[in-house]
Amino acid sequence: MSGKRSKELTKVLSDIVGPQFVRSDDADKLAYSFDLYWVRHLWLDRGHLPPNPDVIVWPESVEEIQQILKFANEECIPVIPYGGGTASQGATLPISGGIILDLKRLNKVTEIDLKSYTVNSQTGINGFDLESALNKHGLTLAHYPASQRGATLGGYLAARGSGTLSTKYGKAEEMVMSLEIVLPQGKILKTLPVPHHASGPDLTQLFVGSEGTLGVITEAKMRVDPLPEIRRFHSFLFRDLHSAMEAGRKIMLSRIKPCVIRLYDEISSTRVVESVLGLKVKGAYMILGFDGPRKLVEAEESIGFQIVKELGGEDLGSKAGERWWEHRYDFYFPPHMFALPWMHGTPDTVTTFDKIEDLYQEKHDVLTEKYASWDLIHHAHFSHWFPWGVMMYDRFVIEDPPQDPEEAQALHDQIWDDAVRISLKYNGVLNEHHGIGIKLGYLMPEQYGDGFEALLAIKDALDPNGIMNPGKLGFPNKIMKKE
Repeated sequence: MSGKRSKELTKVLSDIVGPQFVRSDDADKLAYSFDLYWVRHLWLDRGHLPPNPDVIVWPESVEEIQQILKFANEECIPVIPYGGGTASQGATLPISGGIILDLKRLNKVTEIDLKSYTVNSQTGINGFDLESALNKHGLTLAHYPASQRGATLGGYLAARGSGTLSTKYGKAEEMVMSLEIVLPQGKILKTLPVPHHASGPDLTQLFVGSEGTLGVITEAKMRVDPLPEIRRFHSFLFRDLHSAMEAGRKIMLSRIKPCVIRLYDEISSTRVVESVLGLKVKGAYMILGFDGPRKLVEAEESIGFQIVKELGGEDLGSKAGERWWEHRYDFYFPPHMFALPWMHGTPDTVTTFDKIEDLYQEKHDVLTEKYASWDLIHHAHFSHWFPWGVMMYDRFVIEDPPQDPEEAQALHDQIWDDAVRISLKYNGVLNEHHGIGIKLGYLMPEQYGDGFEALLAIKDALDPNGIMNPGKLGFPNKIMKKE
């Protein structure tokens, strides 16, 4: 858009929210043209400025969001809902300009129900702030992602996020009970007040994971839990990954409920665990945690530890396990977090127990052999376990990638393509909890098959002008075509 058009947008939006809550200066627009997508940082590092939004607006109410969307829909202006900016797949990038709709002023907890153990909250609230508010009442959302101090409740839901304790408490989509959404034409949709029913398709889950492409999630009712009486962690070392995976599988099939099973492959154990936790271990390293009433924790520990022992797990005690819990976020921050000049990616996935080991092995072999000339390092941990399978959080790293940005992006994209197609081969999914964004959108039709046509029809029905976060989730960018 032209500078003149940007000024017109600023005036219209200022009339809705007040001039102090609208910005269009170059510094703000540059700041909002990024999330944690590696390619965007690569190009900036090489001196190329990215596409910017035309304006950033901070609404305070649902009514203001309604007015903004009605205006944007009539004028066919892109709108990108924005929470904490911690996305890693390009989900919040303003690839066609438009309006960044920063929701952080919608940060109120509207109700805490101490009888039903639920919380109603606006979705712009910071995850740490929401957890703190619940803790004062002896409650917890128990959703502790590495991004908790940056991400918002809306971000948790928009990307179907996982927290550290998801093995017991569930992912964001399992915690949510109902939603309020402002649709692209300004209508307000409220989903059913409870998540379990026989009243037709579940609209709540339609919007969870939609990454801002179908509307703006403004409020959510979430299930919460009491703060546990105790929470304990133990560490174990296995001679190989297979034995450790079997232990995790049998623990989950026993139907006890560990709050954490975090299993590091042999490479992660020597590279990551040692660098962050200061532990020199050789083999597959497992953290096993339980929480809740003391008697229940003791009973579950007895069952879980016996399974580990039968499969050859060496008991390293609780001290190392507790150290992991205390430093669990250190893995994702300097000096341990990967950053430029290194090339890195996390093509995580999830599949059933019968396929996960073959998926891991083939991905590891293909990536390390095909990209041996670049000294690619591939390692993984398994951190979100389900009654039927497990999520693999795998990462590739190239410490000395190409300097030419086009060559570097081509290499990066090819590695991702190889990794994700292996996931699909073993009935894994494109991503388990980081989302799709622009990075993986081209593979959505391949993953869903004919089902993607149904998703396209829903998108067209709810957002006929294509204004909501265009170009994400593999949906066509109608805005770009119009321009």
